[in-house]
Amino acid sequence: MPSLKQIRYFLTVADLGGFTPAAAALFVAQPALSRQVAQLEEELGFVLFEREPRGVRLTPAGAVYRDRVTAVQNLLAAAAEEGGQLANGEAGVLRLLHSSSIPASSLLPVIERFLHACPKARIDLDRIASELQVTEVASGKADLGVIRLPVLRRDAGVRFIKLPAERLWVALPAGHALAGHDSLCMADLQREAFVSAVHRERGGLARLVTDLCLRQGFVPRTARVVSRKTSMLNLVAAGLGIAVIPERMTTQQLAGVAYRPLRDPEAVALSALVLPAQPTPLAQAFADLMTQDAAPETA
Repeated sequence: MPSLKQIRYFLTVADLGGFTPAAAALFVAQPALSRQVAQLEEELGFVLFEREPRGVRLTPAGAVYRDRVTAVQNLLAAAAEEGGQLANGEAGVLRLLHSSSIPASSLLPVIERFLHACPKARIDLDRIASELQVTEVASGKADLGVIRLPVLRRDAGVRFIKLPAERLWVALPAGHALAGHDSLCMADLQREAFVSAVHRERGGLARLVTDLCLRQGFVPRTARVVSRKTSMLNLVAAGLGIAVIPERMTTQQLAGVAYRPLRDPEAVALSALVLPAQPTPLAQAFADLMTQDAAPETA
């Protein structure tokens, strides 16, 4: 099979019209160049050049071969360039996950900065539970996750970088009596029905809220309809109960929902980035943008 060196030598001779200028351009001895082209012709089984006193001229078969291998050479050059861009974190696909309590809309400022910094990169964005993100990132099915703490699942193949805390808010039906207050405390919610529910095998927002209720001496009463996703805001709008949510979820303006901040000092939500032990350049670039305005803490 012809070598890449032979093909490069052949194309140089064809482009420059002779062995002498080609040898000078390639910085090789002319006999060595002639020998490589002759070996290529022997390998192919047909003559590539008609040798003339003042140079060479492609045979019809040689002209067709040049057209085909030029495309291959261009493809190889493009592959090398794309590979280099990927290795340097300039191109490729970032498989990014986020939890339902971290709306995609809240990530858009960082996403826009990332796309500007890496103009040849793309993002594949998906929303899955925080616990599952740990598994997806550890197994290499995703490059980076933005999770809601706490998580029960840990894996030696990933590391967690905590993000700045957010104030917790209460989502209330617009006509609710508590909506008349400027702010609330957890104790005010003792008699309310919560549309969120704790998954027995997961951490996340619902577990955090339950722990805060327990600190106030009560078990949150479960509404007749519950959800572990952002659809719980639709349940609040329908008057089926209340929900305690991170501040970034208040950007989702729904008719029939009123948001009020919780003033308890401990009423804060934590989130984190979950990265593999050896992140891809794109994942590291996104993580750097997420944390550049804060002092990240490795969990």
